[in-house]
Amino acid sequence: MNTTETGAIVEVRHLNKSFGPREILRDINFTVCKGDVTTIIGPSGSGKSTLLRCLNLLETPSGGEILFHGQNIGESANIPAYRTKVGMVFQSFNLFSNLTVLENCILGQRKALKRSKAEAEKKALFYLEKVGMAEYVNAKPSQLSGGQQQRVAIARALAMEPELLLFDEPTSALDPEMVGEVLNVMQKLAAEGMTMIVVTHEMAFARDVSNHVVFMADGVICEEGEPHQLFEQPKSERTAEFLARFRQG
Repeated sequence: MNTTETGAIVEVRHLNKSFGPREILRDINFTVCKGDVTTIIGPSGSGKSTLLRCLNLLETPSGGEILFHGQNIGESANIPAYRTKVGMVFQSFNLFSNLTVLENCILGQRKALKRSKAEAEKKALFYLEKVGMAEYVNAKPSQLSGGQQQRVAIARALAMEPELLLFDEPTSALDPEMVGEVLNVMQKLAAEGMTMIVVTHEMAFARDVSNHVVFMADGVICEEGEPHQLFEQPKSERTAEFLARFRQG
């Protein structure tokens, strides 16, 4: 069946990734439809971030297919154009330290989307307002807290107006008191219908905000499903063990 008929934005089929003899991902399969908030959970070293990097072609898969609206992106000649549609928010913010908040949010629009300076500024200001960072437009990243920097990074990604937004452990580099401000922004985006794939250790977010949870361990998907089913009645023993540790924590 064509993915465009099913409403799927991304379909991952039999994805594998190896670094030399080391197999990181094995036979990964899942689908993301418009409006889905898919969280990927699991222990450290299970291949979650590598999977996300494959989805954005920051890593080249060793095998399998990633379909974007039914088109195999491995056969795409225009990776930069694909990345304008699939945005990414990194763990470590990745803001340009020599640029202001506003300039950080304009640069990608100007280079990749060829927007005029006026249009790029308008979009940047709109999304900075959305994440509560409009008053910091002239600040440099070094003048901001970690939570503020991550909110700018989210605004920068949103300003490209992607169809899908990837989050790679967006709160793991933050002090505990800053985690909430970033999760609140993500929760609002989810409520507005933004399609997202989120690699996270924030189990409450996975349980309460997402509509699809993927549990990974040792490079494979052990279990996936709706949050209430996976959290309350996990079918896999590996999933149950992982969630038991989360509850004890």
